[in-house]
Amino acid sequence: MADAQLQPIELLYWPTPNGWKVSIMLEECGLPYEIKLVNIGKGDQFAPEFLALSPNNKIPAIIDPNGPDGQPVSVFESGAILQYLGRKTGKFYPAEERKRIEVEEWLFWQVGGLGPMAGQAHHFRLYAPEKIPYAVSRYTNEVHRLYGVMNTRLKDREYLAGDDYSIADIACIGWSKLWERQGQDIAEFPHFARWLETVKARPGVQRGLMVNAEQKSDLSKDKAAQTVLFGQRAR
Repeated sequence: MADAQLQPIELLYWPTPNGWKVSIMLEECGLPYEIKLVNIGKGDQFAPEFLALSPNNKIPAIIDPNGPDGQPVSVFESGAILQYLGRKTGKFYPAEERKRIEVEEWLFWQVGGLGPMAGQAHHFRLYAPEKIPYAVSRYTNEVHRLYGVMNTRLKDREYLAGDDYSIADIACIGWSKLWERQGQDIAEFPHFARWLETVKARPGVQRGLMVNAEQKSDLSKDKAAQTVLFGQRAR
């Protein structure tokens, strides 16, 4: 149950794999929150008020009115948000150092590896104006390698950081569930497939994935949105 005394966290969000990380975490933690949609296909991420919170012009970001010492705080970058919410609630982010190291290893593995590589696979497979065989092969093969890493890791563990579900798993869910778009055959990765079905069955995950799901569109057919998303320049 959410603490009735807490003011809602404001989640600046669009339904994407990175946005889902935070909506899932908030649901799993039972924290009160409210959504402020940032339509990345229309360029809302370049608005000055958003850039003041997220200078890299990427969602998600949060504003927590109940921050450290009772003072408001904003946090950008999905991995940093997961860590912050884990520390705030004491959930899915262990305090014991050895366990925390394992969680952070796999969290940063996702942030620096699985997310960027899967994102590039999506781009060159689905959105690029011309099909570049080398790029398609390069990123499809790299995602294949990364799912192989996960599959091996999960062979004798329930979750990525051991026996306990953690922010490392939460970080990977949104990207992993899109394996078909990344040109993968999940049958090659039985331990990964078992993990994916386990985490997708969690009610908090299901609720987090449904947050503003009606806003999600097929960007492969939206040329105007592609111009905004993929023709970005520093401002």
